[in-house]
Amino acid sequence: MSDARRWFALPSPFRMKRGGELVGARLAYETWGELDAARGNAILILTGLSPSAHAASNADDPSPGWWEDMIGPGKHIDTNRWFVICANTLGSCKGSTGPADTNPATGEPYRLDFPDLTLEDAANAAFELVRGLGIERLACLLGNSMGGMTALAYLVQHPGSVRTHVSISTAPQAQPFAIAIRSLQREAIRLDPNWNGGHYDDERYPEAGMSIARKLGVITYRSAMEWVGRFARIRLDADQRDDDPFGFEFQVESYLAGHARRFVRGFDPNSYLYLSRASDWFDVAEYGAGSVDAALRGISVERALVIGVETDILFPLTQQQQIADGLRAGGAEIDFVALDSPQGHDAFLVDIPRFGAAIARFLEAM
Repeated sequence: MSDARRWFALPSPFRMKRGGELVGARLAYETWGELDAARGNAILILTGLSPSAHAASNADDPSPGWWEDMIGPGKHIDTNRWFVICANTLGSCKGSTGPADTNPATGEPYRLDFPDLTLEDAANAAFELVRGLGIERLACLLGNSMGGMTALAYLVQHPGSVRTHVSISTAPQAQPFAIAIRSLQREAIRLDPNWNGGHYDDERYPEAGMSIARKLGVITYRSAMEWVGRFARIRLDADQRDDDPFGFEFQVESYLAGHARRFVRGFDPNSYLYLSRASDWFDVAEYGAGSVDAALRGISVERALVIGVETDILFPLTQQQQIADGLRAGGAEIDFVALDSPQGHDAFLVDIPRFGAAIARFLEAM
């Protein structure tokens, strides 16, 4: 199977917000549809912490993408009309330059020598990609979860570069609960002896730390309602338990363990640390003299769709309302959609019919 990813060479050196620079850095991305003659039908998707650029299948890679039912010909984001770009975040380990890549200055992996990463850096890298594709103004910038924060960083740093915006389950600044959870996730990784100050390898790998970090994440990505509905207090069958007196007893424990197993070797621990910290650092109020509302008022887009989920404990609905109110005060026409999806924060990955319908209505009006 061929690789559908493409790579864009970032300006070299690529300077970072908190100091430091990257030489020879690149951004992985994929596209769907065709750019029209006026270069005015481009939609850029910025992702959450862990996804790759492979949001949907295409001719080069027919495997399902992480948003497979959302993007494609005749789908909610209709690639018969739109030219869709999905970029893998700078600092990730899914093709874009990150801590696991080789530092050209040393010939060794960057590890913790990777410069301090911010979501502003990720946004600037995505902006360079868009300009490199010959697109002066995006028809729509779409961001979900961490990608929604990156999208806000894009908008405040590059005024006039985006016509409309779709904001999904995100935040204008990290709140204490989200910071606390991410802090525990990072601590679990760093306290694993195999993390070894970032100097791990396949033989000595911080698997336990990454497993705990992923379990903590999954717990917050879903809602208490869904946990009860899916698992209640159902116990594992006797032959599914081990001899450890404190081992797994309930189905929900086994479910979390399965999620962790699929993740821990598929995502670089140092990349996880960098992107998690970047999420905590982000605060759009820096662009509004200390005021979130002022910063949002300063963003200039024609229209915006803001979607939140009532059961989201990580990026609560109040933060979606704040984004909607701020963009409206800045002159944008706002569609605000509050969904009661039981899946919590992850609903945008699961409740495709309702998220997709809202996004399709918004795009059809353009």
